[in-house]
Amino acid sequence: MRILKVISLLLDYPTETLVAGRDELEQAILQAREISPNQRAGLFELLEVICGKDLMDGQEHYGALFGRGRSLSLLLFEHVHGESRDRGQAMVDMMAQYEEAGFAIGVKELPDYIPLYLEYLSTREDIEAREGLADVAHLLALLAARLEERESAYASCFRALLQISGAEPQGAVAELREQVKAEPRDDSLEALDRVWEEEAVDFMKAEQQDRCSSMPSAPGKARDESAVPLHWVDFQHEGLAAAPAGEVGNV
Repeated sequence: MRILKVISLLLDYPTETLVAGRDELEQAILQAREISPNQRAGLFELLEVICGKDLMDGQEHYGALFGRGRSLSLLLFEHVHGESRDRGQAMVDMMAQYEEAGFAIGVKELPDYIPLYLEYLSTREDIEAREGLADVAHLLALLAARLEERESAYASCFRALLQISGAEPQGAVAELREQVKAEPRDDSLEALDRVWEEEAVDFMKAEQQDRCSSMPSAPGKARDESAVPLHWVDFQHEGLAAAPAGEVGNV
């Protein structure tokens, strides 16, 4: 599914290669049948934000948005497991999933990095890709709500992904907006200092627990494995040329 590759690129760190490929990305978005005109317009807006400003400014903005605090982390399992040991096993399982599918990744990225996960899904059959998005739809909705609260154009990526997954973007995100409004911001210098101090204390506590063999380990929190209802739509438009058989560049 080519649109997943496009969204993967948009969510990754901005580079000169991305800016140079703007025309190809625009064509790929225009020809996407898996998302509605409104969702395509949102992706066009984000592409303009990324490519229409100085690259270094865009990179600085990206780092400040996704690199400070955990609330907007692009690592899936950080939202599910935090720093618990369950996260390590979850990443091992995801790596095994990639390897079984013949999908090789570089050592510089963790397997739960969302742009990488989207690139993987873009190589799968449409039904498998949609199911893969549905599995993490609750996280996509949370990230969309948090980005909307910060009035970020990057929210358009997650709204589009929710639509492809079968979840209704407006409904799924709207339910989380009030919850997100009450969340304390975790991207200030003061908040980052508090997180660092808490992590240092927790690390020492974990070391002490490891040495105390008589202390039972805390049970892990069970993941919600309830099925996600899917409703998939192809958005066709009169007068729109059919997508070419070949891919657009590397998209």
